[in-house]
Amino acid sequence: MSSEAVAGDTSGGKNKTSWPEVVGMPAEEAKKVILKDMPGAHVVVVPVGSPVTMDYRTDRVRIFVDTVARAPTVG
Repeated sequence: MSSEAVAGDTSGGKNKTSWPEVVGMPAEEAKKVILKDMPGAHVVVVPVGSPVTMDYRTDRVRIFVDTVARAPTVG
């Protein structure tokens, strides 16, 4: 499964494993939504294309971002 794929919650009422509703939200707002559903999660904000480990951890949720929020400046 690609890191960019968005799957619905197919857990049958068990623990949620995907949050398609946060697509398009600022990362910090998305993190709050995820932590509300999964309080013990280790939520990590990662730039799209960054190398990440391939291990599967049930307590980790990665938020992949690719939007520049402010104009980059020298200084």
